[in-house]
Amino acid sequence: MSTHTTAPSPLKTLFLSSPDVMQIIRRLGVRSCLADMAEMIQQDYLRWHDFDKSKRLAIYSDHGVIELMPIADASHYSFKYVNGHPGNTRRGLPTVMALGALSDTDTGFVRMLSELTFTTALRTAATSAMAARALARPDSDCMALIGSGAQGEFQALAFYYLLGIRRLQVFDIDRAAAEKLEHNLRAAGLDKTCLDIVVCESAEQALHGADIVTTATADQSQARVFDAVRVEPGMHLNAVGGDSPGKTELDPLVLQSGRVFVEFEPQTRIEGEIQQMPGNFPVTALWQVLAGNAPGRQSADQVTIFDSVGFALEDFSALRFMYDKAQELGLGVPVSIMPTLSNPKDLFGSLGLRDIATDAVSAAEQ
Repeated sequence: MSTHTTAPSPLKTLFLSSPDVMQIIRRLGVRSCLADMAEMIQQDYLRWHDFDKSKRLAIYSDHGVIELMPIADASHYSFKYVNGHPGNTRRGLPTVMALGALSDTDTGFVRMLSELTFTTALRTAATSAMAARALARPDSDCMALIGSGAQGEFQALAFYYLLGIRRLQVFDIDRAAAEKLEHNLRAAGLDKTCLDIVVCESAEQALHGADIVTTATADQSQARVFDAVRVEPGMHLNAVGGDSPGKTELDPLVLQSGRVFVEFEPQTRIEGEIQQMPGNFPVTALWQVLAGNAPGRQSADQVTIFDSVGFALEDFSALRFMYDKAQELGLGVPVSIMPTLSNPKDLFGSLGLRDIATDAVSAAEQ
């Protein structure tokens, strides 16, 4: 009998770089990516009790925040590493940058490492549209967008493609950012017959006549981007920008004007708009609405508010989406980040060291 041991096949982790993810988006199209990702996120929300969930771990500094967002079900574990540094643009860096991993729960083997900056922009917009389909008036066709930074175009496209928005009223304190958004959407093929885009002089002007209001500002402070008196009956508010302690966008009076819906209440109480409210302020979990266990909008005149801070379940869905699409399209690079061992108990022996004793004596003599 041969005693020869065949070396095990190397364990490979799929690495998706930013160019790989860009290729996935270009080849599938933004509309398809948003629609499919929104569907996958919704299906995972409907499996709410299958997940081991926790608040994200955040480390704050004077310049911003760095967060780790883990979650798992019986098959997969994922995490996202993400930052939020509003001053980064002055250094030539994005305000938000992210990477993530998708692993097998039963072994811990990392299936994929991926950039998550582009992917987070897609999943945030897809989640916004998914929530709005459950909460906004079905006849909504005009959206106000307050803040037109990196997330702006993705939000606009999600509401255009998935909810049928046909008029977009945009305001940003940096008018060049609003004009950038209009230019990019026009360059993407949305002419005025598809989407009427109005760059406004104030948040109040943008809100006038809007059915849906999306706030996506980046200021690291307790801001009030518009007065509560500007909220009109029947509006759906999609509050995206407030996502850490001390960072909010809405006047507390706005929160009292309608019903508030959240992703994961223990996290939103700390980081969302409702951090301004008493601990017993009533909210409804979005998954309960999606599952039909709790009502969403109850009348045409009711104001609904989605206090969106971003939750790890959405990244779990997005990572699985990117993993599946990368395999279908043959994108990504297999990399060895785990050691390949003939004997899994012999990590040191795999180094193949032969003269370690001689080396130690020589070092001592010197």
